[in-house]
Amino acid sequence: MPSKSGTPGAAPGLGVAILLTTLVALGPLSTDFYLPSLPAMTVALGTDVAHTQLTLSVFLGGFAVGQLFYGPLSDRFGRRPLMLAGLAIFLLASIACALAPNIETLIAARFVQAIGACAGPVLGRTVVRDLYGPRDSARMLSYISAAMALAPLLGPVFGGWLSVAFSWRATFVFLVIYSALQYVATWRVLAESNHLPDPTAIAPRRILANYTTLLRDPTYRGVLLCNGLAYAGMFAFISGAPFVFINLFGFSPQTMGLAFGLMVSGFITGTMSSGRLASRHGPDVILTAGVAVGSAGGIVMLALALTGWQHPAAIMVPMWLVTCGIGFIMPNATAIALAPWPTMAGAAASLMGFSQMALAALFGIFVGHSFVDSTVPMAAAISAGMGGSLLSYLWWVRPASRRV
Repeated sequence: MPSKSGTPGAAPGLGVAILLTTLVALGPLSTDFYLPSLPAMTVALGTDVAHTQLTLSVFLGGFAVGQLFYGPLSDRFGRRPLMLAGLAIFLLASIACALAPNIETLIAARFVQAIGACAGPVLGRTVVRDLYGPRDSARMLSYISAAMALAPLLGPVFGGWLSVAFSWRATFVFLVIYSALQYVATWRVLAESNHLPDPTAIAPRRILANYTTLLRDPTYRGVLLCNGLAYAGMFAFISGAPFVFINLFGFSPQTMGLAFGLMVSGFITGTMSSGRLASRHGPDVILTAGVAVGSAGGIVMLALALTGWQHPAAIMVPMWLVTCGIGFIMPNATAIALAPWPTMAGAAASLMGFSQMALAALFGIFVGHSFVDSTVPMAAAISAGMGGSLLSYLWWVRPASRRV
């Protein structure tokens, strides 16, 4: 049975904190950056909305599967070599995406790209746990999440400009350059942070035992679903927004990027507020506020959609509340989940990341296949994700926190 105790290493300098932020941002940047290009990509590759949306859902599927392996491997061999390997895979797959001649090749390349991309978030968060320990990791994850939100805030705006000025392929060329710079920075700056390597961490029986131990813990199980369902609700917006704003509301790719950035400002507000509140309140208190605000936003959005009010404000205002709530939920759920498990923090982060991405992929497929000239399918998926996050909190997390 893994120990629940451990001592964090020395706190990192500013350079390491900035690098960790860019690494954790690799996942959202890989999805948000090319969102304004989706309608143009559909036309250029001669395909339909469902197939184009698969470039998102398949990416999340690969992202989910890859995380199951990076965590245990990093518990055994260390964070640094696995991070470098993931960045190399991402770089090569991004080149393949930029050169893809058809939608089938692009879908396959996106899957491989995701296998590399997931090293950044899962190992980046694990390094934070290694360096800051259980007490300060929620605060640092909140600030990293706030800085990381620059990716979805600026990504769609810059990606929309690149798509219009050049073509949709330019967005993947940017990712090639970005990942090459990250590889060099990681090689030069990131030291090994796993000072408690587990020689048996990659044994199949040990992996299964670790995951079973984690899932038997009601607190871990609850925050895993709180986090995963909230992110799935947000991904329903990410995958549906380009078609709702561009096809239904008539926005240009650049304007859609600006509207998307406004929604991300809610996430920044939530994460920054979470970081400031962390010194006075525990992560479970902040998590409570997050599920309440986020689920309220989802309910309002679905109610407006069902009344037939097809207007940008009927999406943007409640979605701001949803993203603000998610800004509270994600860093604090992650901190609660990883805090008790220093010797298998990688496995705990992997399982959490897998559930997050797997649920998001399912929600994205639903939105892609149910899209009509209406906001109802997207609003229903967002409301379901946030409502499920609230129920998971009430069923598992809150009773466990009251027993402590």
